[in-house]
Amino acid sequence: MKIGQQVKVFRLRDRVGKDIANKLGKVGTITDYKMTDGSGVGVTVKFEDNSSTWFFEDELKVVD
Repeated sequence: MKIGQQVKVFRLRDRVGKDIANKLGKVGTITDYKMTDGSGVGVTVKFEDNSSTWFFEDELKVVD
């Protein structure tokens, strides 16, 4: 996944707050990378409503 790509949130690994759960099925743009506390890398996604949050890569699908 690359910065600038459009992605769709298709699953959530963990239990999350309602504001993040509402992003399920939404499309946004990758704006940055995030180091997670484990061995993975996440990405920050910005949505049309100007909100942004980070996700693990396996929670997202690239939109063509």
